[in-house]
Parts: sequence; C-alpha cells; structure tokens
Amino acid sequence: MGVDPLSSKAVAGVRTRATRASLAALAALLVAVSAACSNGTAAATGVPDGGRRLADVTPVDDPRTLEGPATAVVADAAVRPVVEDPVPALPVTVTDAQGTSVTVADVSRILALDVHGTLSRTVFELGLGDHVVGRDVSSGFAEIADRPLVTSGGHDLSAEAILDLAPTVLVTDTTLGPWDVVLQVRDAGIPVVVVDAHRDVAGVGDLVRQVAAALGVADAGERLAQRAQGEIDAKVEQIAAVAPADPAQRLRIMFLYARGQAGVYYLFGEGSGADSLVEAVGGVDVAREIGWQGMRPLNDEGLVAAAPDVILMMTDGLASVGGVDGLLERLPAIASTPAGEHRRVVDMADAQVLSFGPATADVLDALAVALYAPGEDAA
Repeated sequence: MGVDPLSSKAVAGVRTRATRASLAALAALLVAVSAACSNGTAAATGVPDGGRRLADVTPVDDPRTLEGPATAVVADAAVRPVVEDPVPALPVTVTDAQGTSVTVADVSRILALDVHGTLSRTVFELGLGDHVVGRDVSSGFAEIADRPLVTSGGHDLSAEAILDLAPTVLVTDTTLGPWDVVLQVRDAGIPVVVVDAHRDVAGVGDLVRQVAAALGVADAGERLAQRAQGEIDAKVEQIAAVAPADPAQRLRIMFLYARGQAGVYYLFGEGSGADSLVEAVGGVDVAREIGWQGMRPLNDEGLVAAAPDVILMMTDGLASVGGVDGLLERLPAIASTPAGEHRRVVDMADAQVLSFGPATADVLDALAVALYAPGEDAA
C-alpha cells in the first residue's frame, strides 16, 4: 500500500495527541488511519441485518462455557421515521456544542456527517431523509445508499464534494476532518451546527435532541428521543434477565480496536463509550476494572491483566488482522486469556457497534444474541 502511514514518528504523535484530544477525536483519528491503509476505497458496503432477536433464542445458562467466534447481526436495520414529512419551524437559532450561535433558515438540502454515520441516520429517523443530499462513508444503511459520497480516501471530508451539493445546512461533530473543510463550508455561508461528539448509551436522547433542534423539528426530536430511550431501557432489562445474576459469572468483556494494516491495537476503556456498551449487555468492563481510561495502545501486560472472557471488535478490524487466527498470531498474549483459549471473539459492523444512535436498542439486542446464544436454534 506504499508508505506506512503509521511510522514510529506518526505513532508517537498519535499517543502524544491522545492525552489531550477528546475521545471522539481520537476515535476519528484511528479510523482515518485505517482508511489510509485501504487504498482509498470509499464504497459503501452497507450494514448487515437479518439476525435473530434475543426474544427468539434460548441463552445458555453459563455463557463462559461457549466456544468460538460470533458476529452480532441486527434483526432489522431499516429506518423507522418517527414522523412522516415533519414541517420544520424555521428559522431556528441554536447554540451548538462549541458554543457557536447558528441560525438555520432552510433544511431543504441537509448534510449530516460523522465517523459512525449516526447523524445521517438520526435525520432519517426524524422523517427528514428526503432532504439529505449526501452521505459519509459510514452511512451504510440502505435508505441513504443512493446519495453521493462527500468523504474521500475513507473518512476525509471533501470540500469540493460538499459545496457541489449546495447544502443549506451541515450538521456534524469533531470526528471527521480535516477541520479546515468544515470552516471552509462555514465561510461559504452555509450554516454549520456542531453537535456533541462523545457517544455512549446514556447520551442517545441528548444527541437526537441536538440534531432535531438544529433542523427545526424539536417536537419530532423529543418523540424520537423518548422512543429510543424507551427501547434501550426495555432492551437492557431484557438482557439483564438472561445474563448471569451472579456478578462472578458475568462475561468479562474487552473492546479491542485493531487495524492490522497499520499495526494499531487500542484497548477502549472507561469513558470511551465501549464501557457503557459492555455494561448495557450485562458484561463486566475489564478495562475499567484495571483502571484503563479512554483509548490507549494495547500492551501484553494490560491484556493479560484484563483476562477477558470475550473480546469485542469491529468487523473490519477483525478482518484486518486475518480473523481470529490472525489475531492470535499477531497478539500471542491473547492466547493466555480465557477469550483466546475459547476463541471467543464477537465482532459487529463498524458503523453500528459504537454508533449510539436511534438504533441502539437493536445493536444491544444483536450483541446479546452473539454473547449469550450464538448458534442456538430459534426457540
């Protein structure tokens, strides 16, 4: 693939910046690194669905006895607009996450861009999907597939592609760059609303409300936020009923970010969003247990100390190391953990697993099936 974008100097720079960057910005940096190793491929592959629902399977009594890898697949990835063709109340003035006052007078041509495709999905769920004129590479849901890409070489924003679409508003966060492109869009007179980049299970409702407020559909936003939160609460309760009641028997889960082409291996810990995901599916976040904060390069000592029963990964990340066999070969210390001994690696589509948007309950459901009933016949 040419020059390695992660030379020792570049890696050192990543680690230095990580101490002062937001968690979301670091996540964007890591994904951008992976994009640099993909020969610029930017085609949308979509997100899989058709998986089994937790309600239709029989979980095992002790999930620690399970063997082999599993892929978490949502049962139905379709968009479910909370309102059909809402009428925006415009103009609307909001103070965005950066403290900037922004007035939006026209939402006829919307761009909503972030590293996980969460913002575009939220716009569609609000009922404004017909107004979306472009997409980022992570927006892989079927309903947006015909929109032109405005990211190039992976996750880099293209000013030319954005301006060619003549958007009337851009909703984004700090997970995509270069940031100069966002400033260029703003300098072109297009309203830019920057929403909160931190993502976790508890923040889904607030993110929905921020997007809805920026587009003049606050009422629809409140309905969607309440629907999403209600579904999440119900799903967490359902999962708690099938997860081991004894804390000592709960799955010890580690979220590993890997990009094998670049030799990047990061453990996602407390405050990364992955911790809230692990807790929501009834697991023990071993990164938090060993005091692992944020996102940090993995080392053998930390890996062995974590002693995970399950390693949770993004699907593309697992593929980048050659699957489970490649993971064990590249990181031999994993073989010394229960997860390695039992080959218990659970992967999920990159655009879903840490998206924390309106479909979060579906993500939790799919992960629960993969963790507690992989390969089980429907009940």
